[in-house]
Amino acid sequence: MQTFGLPRQITRAAALASRLGGAERSEAAPRRDALGRWRQARADGLTARATANAVGVPRSTLYRWQRMADRNRLDPCSRRPHTLRRPARSTALVAAVHETRADYPMWGKAKIAVLLRRHGHAVSESTTGRILKTLMERGAVTPVPTLRRNGPRAARRLRPYARRLPKGRKPTTPGEILQLDTLTVSPHTARPAIKQFTAHDPVTEWTCAQAWRRATAHDARRFLDKLQADMPFPIEAIQVDGGSEFKADFETECQRRRIDLFELPPRSPQLNGHVERNNGAWRYEFYASWDLPDDNLDHVNRWIDAFADESDTFRPHQALGGHTPAEYRARHTAEEPPLSHMS
Repeated sequence: MQTFGLPRQITRAAALASRLGGAERSEAAPRRDALGRWRQARADGLTARATANAVGVPRSTLYRWQRMADRNRLDPCSRRPHTLRRPARSTALVAAVHETRADYPMWGKAKIAVLLRRHGHAVSESTTGRILKTLMERGAVTPVPTLRRNGPRAARRLRPYARRLPKGRKPTTPGEILQLDTLTVSPHTARPAIKQFTAHDPVTEWTCAQAWRRATAHDARRFLDKLQADMPFPIEAIQVDGGSEFKADFETECQRRRIDLFELPPRSPQLNGHVERNNGAWRYEFYASWDLPDDNLDHVNRWIDAFADESDTFRPHQALGGHTPAEYRARHTAEEPPLSHMS
């Protein structure tokens, strides 16, 4: 004979009902029984003291149960205090725990507490553990079991300043978010390759570039000097991929200059599509079309500046309706109302 079990929702509801029924039998039922015997004894003429002694429950408790029964609330009330004690943790201490855990992602509360006390923080191991738990609930810290389960890639140190690019965030004003990427080209087969840092503004199609022998974080930091000098508008933020050249010194310099730094999610080059398309123009319209005299970086960078100036002031862009970036920016600036009219 084939048997079938009940649907899962029915068994789960039955289990819940049995638990609730058990709570009724263990808490409310004895109280209701004691109240019934107390009322019956009082009706038979016994005094309140004698009735309470006969039932075996203090009079104050019986009166309290009577008031609860009148409100149909014989179940025990919560003993949680109405005003909870707020944890006394300073912002500096929470930041110190977060920074220490970012530097040592596999450490627990014991080691972190010792290190914090060495640096002058009066903190216990249990307080450190509670702060770590709060940071984990906020998603600011990854639990150690997760790091161990996901392998060494998950144990990478968190970036101190760069943030993940918010989903759907797109710039609407010049300089709001520049796209920055690197381009590797070999204009002369027998000579070393050139590493070019390319910056592109998606709103005005303005471009800026500089060539180096290596694409390092130190070179990317130095490229910021040229970027801020050549861009005709203030730079509010920069978005980059996860390349190592956009970490370390470059990230620290962005923080020092108060430029927001956004890191793209892994395997998402489409989010950097404007600068990727601009790199194609550099590759085919400049390196493949211009006859560079030599591979001296000073000479190459002068030619790069000339091509960037041509692209920004002479080359028409279909995305701008056939206008140049300079024309588009001039029209955009003319359409903006004076500051006195914007208040």
